[in-house]
Amino acid sequence: MKPKNQVANATMKDVAVQAKVSTATVSRALMNPDKVSQSTRNRVEQAAIAVGYLPHSLGRNLKRNESRTILVIVPDICDPFFSEIIRGIEVTAAEQGYLVLIGDCAHQNQQEKTFINLIITKQIDGMLLLGSRLPFDASIEEQRNLPPMVMANEFAPELELPTVHIDNLTAAFNAVYYLQQLGHQKIACIAGPEEMPLCHYRLQGYVQALRRTGAVIDPHYIARGNFTYEAGAAALSQLLALPNPPTAVFCHSDVMALGALSQAKRNGLRVPEDLSIMGFDDIALSQFCDPPLTTVAQPRFDIGREAMLLLLDQLNGHTVSSGSRLLDCELIERGSTSAPGSRK
Repeated sequence: MKPKNQVANATMKDVAVQAKVSTATVSRALMNPDKVSQSTRNRVEQAAIAVGYLPHSLGRNLKRNESRTILVIVPDICDPFFSEIIRGIEVTAAEQGYLVLIGDCAHQNQQEKTFINLIITKQIDGMLLLGSRLPFDASIEEQRNLPPMVMANEFAPELELPTVHIDNLTAAFNAVYYLQQLGHQKIACIAGPEEMPLCHYRLQGYVQALRRTGAVIDPHYIARGNFTYEAGAAALSQLLALPNPPTAVFCHSDVMALGALSQAKRNGLRVPEDLSIMGFDDIALSQFCDPPLTTVAQPRFDIGREAMLLLLDQLNGHTVSSGSRLLDCELIERGSTSAPGSRK
């Protein structure tokens, strides 16, 4: 039986009315308890329990002051690239008795309130960002009130977070240089979204590799996609329609490379004899397509593991400096690339 004051789907305003304080005071009492007096904090916590504002989690946190739960923010849960990073996070978290919640940023508008509630009510102890943005608006000043955070895979210096990732610029440079060593001169790029920092660095690597040989950068040789299979196919169609189409394509992700591979076959091209295709990430599917995909292997499990270890250091009271922790990557040569051949 519910306590008589308990409200269905209670909100912060219900807590404020019950405690006879403002909603701002409720927010401070739950998110920054040091900013309010002990008596106010007690009154707000008792009011939250009385109206049913997530009483179970609050009751638990009052006793232990921790939830043993981590929130992982993923740009798109449907992208197979993230699976190994999440596995690295989960295995490492489980070793220390932590539970992992996954938040999908692809549906950010619907989720934003949920994420904020998890933080305000202290249902999470820390956050791991697998993209370059927070899942809600928060100034640098407001970020200091958030739980400990670590970024994995991306790099966004303005957030001033500890970060685990690869050197995307150098990895892309080496991938394009490999295509040049095979003898390719007409090398196109299927790039990811312009607003993503890692895409900026991978595109810079592509441009620098071409400039190194004195090649002119042709903007028509750069097509954009959103990391989906369909985007890779559409981008390749665009490139093949050029008056002087490329003999090799460097893709910012394996998923887009697989889309490009499929489109090349639909256009009657042989891969790699007529067109070499290079991916990025080394997802499991890249080994099993026909031909298997030449790609850049990221240590995805290790990225997840190292990021979680950095977060655990913070949760254990250690000071962790912001900035990059770079992990190595490796170019994997498979059957989708070769020296340029003659077209049919």
